[in-house]
Amino acid sequence: MLIFSKAKLVLFSVPKTGTTAIETALSPLASIAITEPPELKHAPVYRYNRFFRPMVEKFIGEDVETIAVIREPVSWLGSWYRYRQRSFLDGKTTSTKGMSFNSFVEAYLHDEKPSFANVGAQSKFVEPRPNGTSIKRLFRYEHLDDCITYLEDRLGQKIDLPKKNVSPASELDLTTDIEARLRLECAAEFDLWNSIS
Repeated sequence: MLIFSKAKLVLFSVPKTGTTAIETALSPLASIAITEPPELKHAPVYRYNRFFRPMVEKFIGEDVETIAVIREPVSWLGSWYRYRQRSFLDGKTTSTKGMSFNSFVEAYLHDEKPSFANVGAQSKFVEPRPNGTSIKRLFRYEHLDDCITYLEDRLGQKIDLPKKNVSPASELDLTTDIEARLRLECAAEFDLWNSIS
């Protein structure tokens, strides 16, 4: 999460949406750059509302723009799947090494997800709070240039994104049945992504 006091802007860090590269580029410009631990770096709206919003509103103002990047749901799950194939997770319960993407997504659809498929949901990350705290502007990961253009304009700074946290390439094939289940059971994820203009 990055907080820019002069620009009155908060950039949320939705996991697997390219925000590590954005944070690397923009951390020097931020008033507050929260990069560790992951629970704070990737603070969802409910956590921001509880811990950060009171501070932000007191010292920066209530008219702060909150933004986030959202990724197409199958691609988002694919990024998690590829990330968890990395060798540093070998032998751990969160590893997806030796597993097909189809098996990963099938496990993600279980009510009680195994640890390797317990990756949350983008719709829950940005879910508005009863007091009105919400993400005011969403950008599609697939059109990240729109977000960068917005940030350049808002911050008055040219932004060159480094390649960061890129997962190894692998096949992301789903059977017709599993893809249909994903689209039905996780309709909120697809609705969220489709709602971004």
